[in-house]
Amino acid sequence: MSELVGQAAKRVLLPVALLLSVMVLLGVLVTRVFAHTWPLTVEDAVNRELAADRTAGWNNVSLVFSTLASTQLIVLVTAIVAVVLRLVLHRWREPLFLCAAVSAQALVFLLTTMAIDRRRPAVEHMDVSPPTSSFPSGHTSAAVALYVGIAVLLALRARSTPAKVAWWALLVLVPVGVALTRMYRGMHHPSDVLASFLNGGTCVVIMARAVLDRGVRWSREKLPTVGRPARVPTA
Repeated sequence: MSELVGQAAKRVLLPVALLLSVMVLLGVLVTRVFAHTWPLTVEDAVNRELAADRTAGWNNVSLVFSTLASTQLIVLVTAIVAVVLRLVLHRWREPLFLCAAVSAQALVFLLTTMAIDRRRPAVEHMDVSPPTSSFPSGHTSAAVALYVGIAVLLALRARSTPAKVAWWALLVLVPVGVALTRMYRGMHHPSDVLASFLNGGTCVVIMARAVLDRGVRWSREKLPTVGRPARVPTA
């Protein structure tokens, strides 16, 4: 039991805690240290340009991508995919990886927003959210963890390189679209969504190394004692 706790601390808790520290540090740099330094000084212009270019058609497209990363849909899709993976593969490794990656990014996102109070872009906001929860983008980091996590699993199961490329291209486009639409809808600065790719992507890597890597042993294998003959079961 103690070895299991030690492995969890080494391979999951410590890397996630380190990621949280990096995210908070980035938030401090973005909002305080380099807030008046290029390229952060051009973010307001980017936000205004995106807001000025809004159209009815793009508004609808942005709503679709934004909904794909809403909390309710992220939780629902994660649960459904995890259940399907369990039923199809008959093991816990893959569903545990996906749930852990999504949960880890959510924890890092929540704690980072509690430490970093950044106001949202000074444009019309198309969604309702707390005004000082701009850094990082929860929608974007959740989309990265979920859809890139699914891409990892499907790519591992794919039997051909074109199939792997197709899964990656298709599913990676979702978080990219989410990031662009969250800026388009006036909810986040460019640096917010860039930081979210770091959060979601790193959580996928952490959980892939901890859960999907079959070379990782979470418990010590019992080896036969040297020089002592094995007991032969009697009838």
